[in-house]
Amino acid sequence: MKKLPPSTLLETVSVRITGKIHGVGYRQAAVRHGHMLGVRGWIQALPDGTIIGMVQGTPDQVDLMLEWMRRGPPDARVSEVTSEVAYTYRRFDRFEQL
Repeated sequence: MKKLPPSTLLETVSVRITGKIHGVGYRQAAVRHGHMLGVRGWIQALPDGTIIGMVQGTPDQVDLMLEWMRRGPPDARVSEVTSEVAYTYRRFDRFEQL
């Protein structure tokens, strides 16, 4: 995967996903799609069935990832995706499942 130059404008967004998203491979598919788009960050399941994550990349990359997250893999039934800009100086190295 190609690294972005340090001067590249990065956007970081925290995301929360609800719906029928467990047992359908949502997180694994999100990691594959994130790698394809070149975003960085993480995705994690919470005990209450919610999935949370952090998506970092160029504004276009982040928009494309959020668009995918609203649909998810074929068997997912996403009810809601909420996202907000996260202000951080951290630059993630890859997109991974925690």
